[in-house]
Amino acid sequence: MIAHLEGTLLFRGTRSIIIDVHGVGYKIAVSLETFKQIPQKGGVVRLFTHLHVREDALELYGFSTMAELDFFVMLIGISGIGPKSAIGVLSVAPVDTLKRAIASGDSAYLTKISGIGKRIAEKMIVELREKLAGATGGAIGNESADAIDALASLGYSVKEAREALQKVSKDSISLDAKIREALKILGGSR
Repeated sequence: MIAHLEGTLLFRGTRSIIIDVHGVGYKIAVSLETFKQIPQKGGVVRLFTHLHVREDALELYGFSTMAELDFFVMLIGISGIGPKSAIGVLSVAPVDTLKRAIASGDSAYLTKISGIGKRIAEKMIVELREKLAGATGGAIGNESADAIDALASLGYSVKEAREALQKVSKDSISLDAKIREALKILGGSR
């Protein structure tokens, strides 16, 4: 319904702003990434918005980019993640970083987000991994995510496993071959 707003900043709170659009003040919840781009009081604000309708409230959520809005909509489409949790997720890191974490199956990174437990993090990965595979351009695929999980279960950090898999030759086609080659790389670096 309300997809975009442009107006003058009247108030800047910790997680929300109020902008004046032709005499009407709109209170908009924003992520930390968007908040960083909001000008000082009196400046012009342009936001893409999502109107969330509840039984007892109408809430506006604002985003500096369409990519951030699209990712927000994907997040609230997951059962167990509401708009406030989705804004919390978007406040942790830029959208591209979050997409890479989901595409690579990095649930440890996602559980660092307040209000996101292991179960919800895994649900995010399962439901969004396929949608994000093409959008992340060079993101780690399902097989590489399985290889990362295997290396992590052997005691390597996700970062170490990811770096080692990036060095694995493209000739190693099978999952087992990728893991063996990554173990050789990791063994030489310790």
